[in-house]
Amino acid sequence: MDAHFKTFEDRLAGGAREIEAFLDALLSTDLLDDEIARPERLRAAMHYAALNGGKRLRPFLVVETATMLDGNRQAALRVGAALECVHCYSLVHDDLPAMDDDKLRRGKPTTHIAFDEATAILAGDSLLTYAFDIIASAETALPEASKIALVLALARAAGIGGMAGGQALDLAAEKQTPDEQGIVILQAMKTGALIRFACEAGAIVAGASAEDRTRLRHFGERIGLAFQLADDMLDLTADAATMGKATGKDAARGKGTLVGLHGMSWAEKALAEHVHQAEALLAPFGERATVLKDAARFIAERSS
Repeated sequence: MDAHFKTFEDRLAGGAREIEAFLDALLSTDLLDDEIARPERLRAAMHYAALNGGKRLRPFLVVETATMLDGNRQAALRVGAALECVHCYSLVHDDLPAMDDDKLRRGKPTTHIAFDEATAILAGDSLLTYAFDIIASAETALPEASKIALVLALARAAGIGGMAGGQALDLAAEKQTPDEQGIVILQAMKTGALIRFACEAGAIVAGASAEDRTRLRHFGERIGLAFQLADDMLDLTADAATMGKATGKDAARGKGTLVGLHGMSWAEKALAEHVHQAEALLAPFGERATVLKDAARFIAERSS
């Protein structure tokens, strides 16, 4: 652990502050080249959605993976901010009445409640689009080939074969509960794909070898599984005040989860195995991987 931070939580919080400063600047009133105007209500909704709290775990994974591999930190921060724009867009749309119909997000009114549904939809659209702008921008100091690889990987992680497709499967699961394999696929897409991208993106930023990129992609897949499993456990055991969002909704809607299918005891063992496998994938990086190992444990042990 960096001597500047006493605990992993301190380092995560420091990373969150850094990303939030980036997002605040990116979502300011300042126009970029070729932008005609930034309608204020839309810009304010984007700012609200992106700066409404949260641990900023996904951009943290981008930055820490790149740091482990001696990558360009400023470029990693910009890619992390882009990923957070995609994540926040997904939350805005997920909270809409046509989808999960949530009124609370991170302890605050959801974007469509704070503004209105149409503005929330456009804010999500704009955050998603802006993510690719951020990566492609000349201010992201990376080789063009690296930018192309990042754009492609993020598009695949966010689109029909990733997060958005996972949301579609999640909605379908309200009408027909999927079997175990269906649940695994749904969760790997809806939650795991962006976490997988976060770890792989750090390797791309650092210009890592194909072997290291694949290893970190697998690490991301494993901690993505751990994240969703821990989330499902918390949905059954934590309250809304702790989580900053409604809890118990999956069970109420009849959505299948691995915890619901196998029970809490099985889930605890499976979670420990995911962390063990994630740590094993980092073995070739030695002490350099300490922060990522701590991240895997944090994901499994978090209380919110």
